[in-house]
Amino acid sequence: MKAIITKIQFVVCIRTDDCEDLELQKIYARLPDEKAAADDYIRVIDESGVYPAIYFYPVRLPQAVKETFKIAA
Repeated sequence: MKAIITKIQFVVCIRTDDCEDLELQKIYARLPDEKAAADDYIRVIDESGVYPAIYFYPVRLPQAVKETFKIAA
């Protein structure tokens, strides 16, 4: 398998509204998804994938931490 380099943004979960797939205060990698964004959702790397944008807040991570997040195809 070859790794795919993608611009990844990071978000922290600030709300779940009883969504069992998400964990409060957990940092998720966010992937670009124009279709989800059109409906005010974002795509994060986890088991389900797409959630309301209001459940997350963007965060900046140090480069050393960013490098630990990898996407494999």
